Amino acid sequence: MSPLSSSRCLAALTAIACVLSGCAIAPSPRDLPSQGSDAPQSTVTTPTPRPSSAAKPGLDRSGKKQVGKASFYADKFTGRKMADGTRMDPRDDNAASKTLPLGTTARVTNLETGRSAVVTIQDRGPYVKGRIVDLSPATAREIGISREDGLAQVEVTPLSIPQAD
Repeated sequence: MSPLSSSRCLAALTAIACVLSGCAIAPSPRDLPSQGSDAPQSTVTTPTPRPSSAAKPGLDRSGKKQVGKASFYADKFTGRKMADGTRMDPRDDNAASKTLPLGTTARVTNLETGRSAVVTIQDRGPYVKGRIVDLSPATAREIGISREDGLAQVEVTPLSIPQAD
């Protein structure tokens, strides 16, 4: 047997062994199509890893005060599940925030009246540009937001922020 034919036999046996064992053999460069201007280009994408619950983007654990508009839950949300799984009770001190972690306790102060109340962030929202917190109707009334007004400029001061998961 010539050295050329023995190397071909070895290559064939290796290929057969790889096929039988489930291995993949990368093609040699001469077996690949030319990459001319009209040859289709292929790209390989790798999935982007999702952040863990401890690193949710947009959650503010800094403890800094926030100033912006507050609104209150509409009557249609009474009894609906909030983000933390509890049902919205219009008589409770619950509130919604897009950026404060669920379970955060915060003081909400109406900057027009000076009245404040302590709330627990139990829901996400409000989903209206320029608003930073949605309050239960009882809390809104407590700090001087009437249904007629609907909105008030408030300061939200986090008092207690739960640790990340």
